[in-house]
Amino acid sequence: MHPSTASIPAEVWNNLAPSHDGKPDNPFLDHAFFLALEQSGCANGRTGWQPQHILLSDENDTPVGLMPLFLKSHSMGEYVFDHGWANAFQEAGGSYYPKLQCSVPFTPVTAPKLLVPSGDAEVTVALLSAAQQLAGQRHASSVHATFVPADQADEITADGWLHRVDTQFHWHNEGFATFDDFLETLSSRKRKTIRRERRDALADGITVKWLTGSDLQEHHWDAFYDFYEDTGARKWGTPYLNREFFSRLNETMADRIVLMLAYDGAEPIAGAINFVGNDRIYGRNWGCTRDVPFLHFELCYYQAIDYAIAHKLAVVEAGAQGEHKLARGYAPATTHSVHWIAHPGLRKAVSDFLNRERNAVAHEQALLDQFTPFRKGERTDR
Repeated sequence: MHPSTASIPAEVWNNLAPSHDGKPDNPFLDHAFFLALEQSGCANGRTGWQPQHILLSDENDTPVGLMPLFLKSHSMGEYVFDHGWANAFQEAGGSYYPKLQCSVPFTPVTAPKLLVPSGDAEVTVALLSAAQQLAGQRHASSVHATFVPADQADEITADGWLHRVDTQFHWHNEGFATFDDFLETLSSRKRKTIRRERRDALADGITVKWLTGSDLQEHHWDAFYDFYEDTGARKWGTPYLNREFFSRLNETMADRIVLMLAYDGAEPIAGAINFVGNDRIYGRNWGCTRDVPFLHFELCYYQAIDYAIAHKLAVVEAGAQGEHKLARGYAPATTHSVHWIAHPGLRKAVSDFLNRERNAVAHEQALLDQFTPFRKGERTDR
């Protein structure tokens, strides 16, 4: 068990993640991302995210598997909500916290969470077993791996873990050359609505700049953090991420970030941060200091589509929840998480709940599919 990302060499960590040219395909699996979270103080014991990363090696001392893991004293910043489980267990006389969380803190993005480049099922089972043993040592009620790919969820649940599903909304690039090509796949009414929203968002001379790599400077992050703090204060009180975190990202991952800033003249008034992976762009945080109609949709959804088309990226993942994304060409996509619960009674109750919940999610997605904005025959598959 490693008590920090810093105790694992970056090369070892990144080589265990699916990667090309030494960089993980998913930017949130990068050693630098976890390191920035921990060293900035966003994810540490003080904030209820104590690193407990499990690194397995073979008989030759060669690393073969990694499970990024945190000992948690709460359920904040996860986007897979188990507060009801915690409350029920507490009322029954149990103690749900601490628990072990296998995830990228504050990041509802699907990516492998058990990093086993060989695909060796025995290594996967060994990681799961090690996590369960660690739960016993830490007096943790449970272990959770959230936002895992469907095939990894199937592999883990075959080992007796419980399976949970939910819904996000993703945009899919069907080889579009322009934004107008995408609009042609929508119904006439939806095309008109989106064109009007884009026109209104950029009225009165408002412009948008894409900033990445060496173009990103500290004053850009100062502006963005003001936007981020405003959104965080209105949604959940104290934002999860601090200003230092973004500076650390700028030092190590600027080439994987696209910061989209909206300007009124020379003054930035809103911003959205995106991360770029091997085949997709991930929208994460946004904020503004001035309310402009539809500017949220423009920066978070339409500009991301523009970027994906321009850079031939296959998918835009625009974060958790948000049925309003459906009308803007983002289709329902299923997300997966897996859960191991030590107490037999709680495990049985959660299993029964998840069976009902999976049926409800499938029903909801079937209904959502009926309201996609695509013309008949042009609906994007999940």
